[in-house]
Amino acid sequence: MVRARVSARPALRALAARAGILPEYVDQGGIVRRTSQSTRVALLAAMGLSADTESRARESLRALAAADAGRMLASARVVEARDAQSLPLRSPRRRGAGRVRWQLAVSGEASETHRSEGTLNDRDVIRGLRLPFAPSPGYYRITLRLGTAGGEEQAEQALIVTPGRCTTPADIGLLQRRRGVPPRAGGVYGLLANLYTVRSAHNWGAGDLADLSDLVGFAASIGAAFIGVNPLHTLGNVGDDISPYSPVSRLYRNPLYLDVAAVPELRESSAVQARLARAKTRDAISALRAGDRVEYAAVMGEKDIVLRALHQMFATRHRGRGTPRGDAYERYRDAEGEGLVDFATFLALHAHLAARAPARRDWHRWPARYRDRSSRAVEAFRAEHSEAIDYQCYLQFELDRQLAAVAARARTAGLAVGVYQDLALGSSPSGADPWAFPGLFLQDGVSIGAPPDPLGPLGQNWGLPPIDPSALARDGYRYWIRLMRTAFRHAGALRIDHVMGLFRQFWIPAGRPGSEGAYVRMPAADLLGILALESARARALVIGEDLGTVPAGLPRQLARWGILSMRVLYFGRDTRGRFQPARRYPPRALVSVNTHDMAPLAGFWQGRDLVLRRRAGQIASDDALAAAERARAVECAALVRRLRSERALVTDVPSRVELCAGAHTFLSRTPAALVGLSLDDLAGEVDPVNLPGVGLDGYPSWSRKMTRPIEALASAADVRAALGDALVLRGRRRETRRSGAGAPQPRRATARSSRSRRRGRSRAR
Repeated sequence: MVRARVSARPALRALAARAGILPEYVDQGGIVRRTSQSTRVALLAAMGLSADTESRARESLRALAAADAGRMLASARVVEARDAQSLPLRSPRRRGAGRVRWQLAVSGEASETHRSEGTLNDRDVIRGLRLPFAPSPGYYRITLRLGTAGGEEQAEQALIVTPGRCTTPADIGLLQRRRGVPPRAGGVYGLLANLYTVRSAHNWGAGDLADLSDLVGFAASIGAAFIGVNPLHTLGNVGDDISPYSPVSRLYRNPLYLDVAAVPELRESSAVQARLARAKTRDAISALRAGDRVEYAAVMGEKDIVLRALHQMFATRHRGRGTPRGDAYERYRDAEGEGLVDFATFLALHAHLAARAPARRDWHRWPARYRDRSSRAVEAFRAEHSEAIDYQCYLQFELDRQLAAVAARARTAGLAVGVYQDLALGSSPSGADPWAFPGLFLQDGVSIGAPPDPLGPLGQNWGLPPIDPSALARDGYRYWIRLMRTAFRHAGALRIDHVMGLFRQFWIPAGRPGSEGAYVRMPAADLLGILALESARARALVIGEDLGTVPAGLPRQLARWGILSMRVLYFGRDTRGRFQPARRYPPRALVSVNTHDMAPLAGFWQGRDLVLRRRAGQIASDDALAAAERARAVECAALVRRLRSERALVTDVPSRVELCAGAHTFLSRTPAALVGLSLDDLAGEVDPVNLPGVGLDGYPSWSRKMTRPIEALASAADVRAALGDALVLRGRRRETRRSGAGAPQPRRATARSSRSRRRGRSRAR
């Protein structure tokens, strides 16, 4: 009996529930996995809550209750306009308080202030007040003063009024039916590319924003509505720091993507022009361009030398000199505020300290005086290294300008959605965001990952530091607001990686496998409300990546907020392994053949990913590989049956192009609002860009280049043929449909030509 009472730990359970730690979850296999007491204790400790004994857990609960009782207003409140005019108080004044004088001030984004005041007698119970006006969607600061005979109290609150849902395809006219288009084909299609993998005749060994502009032109030429790219966040660009999903900062972008030739100062610098004309420089860039892998450090090294010289030219001719370029820079810096300075300071400090001791690439190993962004030592560093800091600001300014130019070209070219950007789930623990926002990111004892599933029986530890939900709210969601504004800047759509992270995140205690992790609840309504507000302001769509282990109600929640789901052809199968028909796909979704974590279609067909997983040790033996290959053959046969049953394919032995065209034709006949066609699939790539769960020593993820340059892809007949009926069913512009040789024909004509080539046609694998 005593043992049972000890194991129950009621105070621990209550504290964990208050902190948002879920007691259990259901995995992909339908197994209920319950959170252990030791996991609760470890996660609470990471949040700064002591619970290793019952008495300490009770003490932590009392401290939280006391803190709540001492706050008159919640630090932040996110509400829809219909609920915004009331102001609830968290610690209401009750009878016996005497006469209560109150003054209320509400300030908006345009610096306008609305005021009201009044007096209540001691018979009234103050549970809430009404604002002096009806706020429309936007950001407000509320200041409340209460005065009694015993003294005066003051409280502030960030009030965020949300429109209640994100911009939807219907809002921007994407679901209007077109004459001659089958009823089920409701949306549009676009291209999905991993920008760093793109080859071109002009880049320096990694795809850049000039390549993205060329992709916009290619997308326009084939009637696409959008071009989607991987996250463009800042990376370390050295060693293992190359994953776009583990960035140095999610608030700023990677200078690797700068098109050096487009920087305006290049035209003004004869010295830099001469450097670029030297044979040694041309040869170095040509070698990087010709390589099969993106050499991040080498590419960035070549660019850095030139960009520093261009920054010096900018500082001499434009900064503070009243030129249009200089004035634009000042406006950018003013708009970004201290956040940009903190980020630039971090990078300058990082470069300064890591040059002396490579182990100091992780800021946790910096001298203690530099770990605090507000310390005197950091202030002194800023003063002493102001040009190094300004250089980092200049890079972000130019990145923003070049990305704006790409977005403008997309609008001019008629892409209905434009550039579709990607937002990573978290930031690197050794990156700028945790350094610049102390107390927000939990640095010790916990990281974000994924629970056990068939591909990872022990779960996955992504090594990303979680954000403390309570700290996020106490700070008025300042970081999240900045992140959303950055993410939507120059974007017509935003994909949110692992969107379930807005609802709950899987936290894993340090030193333990993923099987001992637990889900922690996030303030979803508030995060989604801010997301909806910024989406509406940008008139940009939101796509939530909701693949993998997700709670049953997640799709309904996404639909309620106007967020599109994701559906992947590879996963669209029933319990018997049959691929589901096109009509079963949801209308509120982006559908695609695969994602960046999966093999391209040609590689899937060949089983190339299975061979790579065997080499990396994920498949334990040759016998297991043979079994996996047999299972894959069954999957491929099932895919062919589905495509043939939908009349998207006419042969059992398709070529690579026929298979790709058939898959795209199939997806184009779904009711989905958006169809994403992978550039890798169109080009016939075989190797994946990422092999999940395998370190860079086992597979060179995030660095594989495309085999053909963008200039060749844009004019290749096989690439256009691989589009399938997407061109027809998604409302391709009439002049594009009549364009030259190599353009695909409507389905019947394509089917006839396929039949005429069936004999002797080799299988794609």
